[in-house]
Amino acid sequence: MDNTVRTGTESLWSVLGGDPALVDRVEYSGVSGLLPARLPVMDLARAAVAACSLAAVEHAGLPGPVRVDDGAVATAFVSERHLRVDGRAPVNFAPLSRFWRAADGWVRTHANYPHHEAALLAALGVPDSGSVEAVAAAIGERKAVEVETAVYAAGGLAVALRTPGEWAASEQGREVAARPLLTRERLDEAAPRAGSGRPLRVLDLTRVIAGPVATRTLALLGADVLRIDPPGNPELPDQHADTDVGKRTAALDLDRPSDRRTFDELLGSADVLVTGYRPGALDRFDLERPGLVTARLSAWGDYGPWGGRRGFDSLVQVATGIAAVEGSAEEPGALPAQALDHGTGYLLAAAVLRSLTEQRAEGGSRLVRLALAQTGHWLTDSLPRYSPERYLAESEGPLGRLRHALSPVSYEGGPANWSRPPGLAGADATEWLGG
Repeated sequence: MDNTVRTGTESLWSVLGGDPALVDRVEYSGVSGLLPARLPVMDLARAAVAACSLAAVEHAGLPGPVRVDDGAVATAFVSERHLRVDGRAPVNFAPLSRFWRAADGWVRTHANYPHHEAALLAALGVPDSGSVEAVAAAIGERKAVEVETAVYAAGGLAVALRTPGEWAASEQGREVAARPLLTRERLDEAAPRAGSGRPLRVLDLTRVIAGPVATRTLALLGADVLRIDPPGNPELPDQHADTDVGKRTAALDLDRPSDRRTFDELLGSADVLVTGYRPGALDRFDLERPGLVTARLSAWGDYGPWGGRRGFDSLVQVATGIAAVEGSAEEPGALPAQALDHGTGYLLAAAVLRSLTEQRAEGGSRLVRLALAQTGHWLTDSLPRYSPERYLAESEGPLGRLRHALSPVSYEGGPANWSRPPGLAGADATEWLGG
């Protein structure tokens, strides 16, 4: 386990610009076999948490070690499923957030928020009280990409299932593949911020899982996290209960002058700003401040033809081919957790902490950018995946051409394979070799 996990941790820590020697502080333990999938989901989860923990001890000036327990990691990556509110299980997906069979394939929709559900129904021409059956019938009459295009045009969210090859050949897929997992920029020469003795101040403008997981983690580490939502569009109750632990929350309408003044005062004294809205949605508010660490999270990245699109983990899995890998093009599947969300969340927290550590020494306003699609590309194309081919061998013999598993017994100077293939049953002489 250590070798595979260390590879992922080293990769993330390198992207974050951390001292390679610190990776030796990480200790891995716990039950194996959790979050089973065809893709290396558990490796992503461990590495993201390890990198975040390393960034935390580095920022705090602590010696370590960092302990990563598989059970704790796997449980945290499905935290929304374990949530109970007075014994009630959460609602993680609304009835219209699911896979649908289209005329030529599959579509996945996301309609947890009321305005997204309304946009979906409007795009499909289904009444506001539309049932699952009515939506299924409307989608079943159309091609998958037609549904995707129409629903996005109406302000909703729907994505056609693509294979990995189809995603890689698309313009957005090529843009994602050509870029790093995350970007870290120094924007100016602002002086290092002097220590004030107060907790780190984090202004949280994020939604759903990835961004809130990052700010939830910063709150765990002692930050004063204040989450701001629009008054008419609060977070879904169960999402709030799961991901707003440790934070304070408030409502401000940034288009109202008095609320905007309040927000500007908060931003002026903040250390960190984390945003999770689609690229461009907050540009009109002029959120840059000298010495601020800003972290921007999006679904598809702020580039390419999908740069302005909304998105969620479940939709990114469908577009990038992950759903086809975990199932098939004929019957799509899903990862065992919202791993792109949770993994990106811990990576975002790590990027913020590393930026704060560097800023403390060197100054400068900092900007980090992450995208769920980039994390998905790292999962599918960069992490080592189990492939039985490397553990198989072929040989010619009396039975013909035989493919067989190599022995797992291995040591320095030991045999790489058996010295002879199996012969015809019962055809060998009844004597020892060599007389």
